[in-house]
Amino acid sequence: MRGKTKATIIIILLFLITGGCYYYAALPPINIHSPGFWGFVIVLSLILTALIGLYTLKNHAVDKTHIKILFGNSILFKIFSGITILLVLIYLIGTLLSSEVFNARKYREIISIEDGNFTEDIKQISYNEIPLLDRMSAEIVGARKMGTLVKYVSQFEVASDYTQINYQGKPVRVTPLEYGSLLKWFTNRKEGLPAYIMIDMASQDAECVELSEGIKYSKSEHFGRLIYRHIRFKYPTYMFDTINMEIDEQGTPYWICPVKDYTIGLFGGVTIGRVVLVNAITGETIDYDIEDVPQWVDHVFSADLLISHYDYYGTLQHGYFNSILSQKDCLITTEGYNYIASDDDIWVYTGITSVGGDESIVGFVLMNQRTGRTKYYQIPGAKEYSAMDSAEGKVQNLGYKATFPILLNISGEPTYFMSLKDSAGLVKMYAMVNIQKYTLVATANTVEECEKNYMDMLVSNNITEDISDEPVYDNVKTVTGVITRIAQTVVDGNSHYYIVLDDGNKIYDVDVSKNVSIILSNPGDNITFEYSDTGKELNTVIAIK
Repeated sequence: MRGKTKATIIIILLFLITGGCYYYAALPPINIHSPGFWGFVIVLSLILTALIGLYTLKNHAVDKTHIKILFGNSILFKIFSGITILLVLIYLIGTLLSSEVFNARKYREIISIEDGNFTEDIKQISYNEIPLLDRMSAEIVGARKMGTLVKYVSQFEVASDYTQINYQGKPVRVTPLEYGSLLKWFTNRKEGLPAYIMIDMASQDAECVELSEGIKYSKSEHFGRLIYRHIRFKYPTYMFDTINMEIDEQGTPYWICPVKDYTIGLFGGVTIGRVVLVNAITGETIDYDIEDVPQWVDHVFSADLLISHYDYYGTLQHGYFNSILSQKDCLITTEGYNYIASDDDIWVYTGITSVGGDESIVGFVLMNQRTGRTKYYQIPGAKEYSAMDSAEGKVQNLGYKATFPILLNISGEPTYFMSLKDSAGLVKMYAMVNIQKYTLVATANTVEECEKNYMDMLVSNNITEDISDEPVYDNVKTVTGVITRIAQTVVDGNSHYYIVLDDGNKIYDVDVSKNVSIILSNPGDNITFEYSDTGKELNTVIAIK
């Protein structure tokens, strides 16, 4: 009896130690909707069954077959074998019943699609807002910047994250440093990671942002400060999606940890229900409902998740079997995607094409990475890779390769914008390709010259009118107030009114030839201006609302 008790204790200890080590390494969520949790439970059941089996074989004669010994002499082995098989069956049945085969309508309704207005939703942006680097080029720039940091380069490396965000109105990519090796982690872990790299996607400048206190929680940490383990022990039931490092408007680094929610059966209909923000320096966490996520956060819904949502919507219009057989009315996203900055959010852009696999798109979608909001634009044209081929063909003698396009509004025309890179991955030229007429390709050594060449092409092909003399305004804002002072003057032979509103902070310059209604205004009137904010005292009024 004493021997059985000892064996039982040993089996329990081995089981607990093995299971604990497995949990510490794999970090599965304790949640029945997580496939990882079911894998964890099934493996634990297998381990326990194996331990009981080994003990049974050890204590019986060897002249019998192993199968007879196990199933003829051990009730526990039978029980746990049955439990393991039952768990596997539950997992397989749950997977099948959660699939699109039985839930086509539910998958189709994961997202709702809005009809967008291209010219209203996608404003024409200035040169300093156009991202000129793709991820690969950003990595090259980041590696070169790291090579110049003599005090860091021997101990740290640049992480491969390079998350694209909006920071103070600019498109940038940010990535933390990481420890160069386990030994270098051991010697530097007390101070943490001293900086992160920020790359301005428009100016192509890289900056090493040094921190007064180092990053203590990251993907290159170990033990309790590994970011995955930190959030798992804080939120054991949460099923986290891809996590990204972002910075708030003050430059403080945070880990953005979206929490997955399975809305169809056990394992289907993945969406995001909550977001956990982790201060990368202190480890402090804040748990938000998806509706309450701060405006500065950009990456909640991953691009892959959003694209899968649209693919469900586009292919399951007439059920699952139609999506794989006749494929009537089936639409799907094109092979790649890129990012667009709009209204201080990051939107995923991708084209929409028929399942038949032709080289054209029937339109495109923009999907908000913070809210999941999706807009569809019915604008037929060329696929992104067809436009890339057109741009590369324009400079085929130079052998440059095009980056995946960014969607721009140029004079109201949907336009693909691409950087052209040499064999070393360095940006050498730029190209603009009309989406609807992708034979219209403009290239140049600068963005300004490329846009000018492209707009000349639009005019010469009677697509747009000549607007070369019309000014392009940056930083357009709207203000409402009461007129307190009006002064009339003449500038370059044209009458202008200088207006001061009751806020008293700015002078608004109104060109009477463009806004003749201003002559009807008097002090005390309430008025609304759309103006270009120059950051100085005198600001140009574009229109009177």
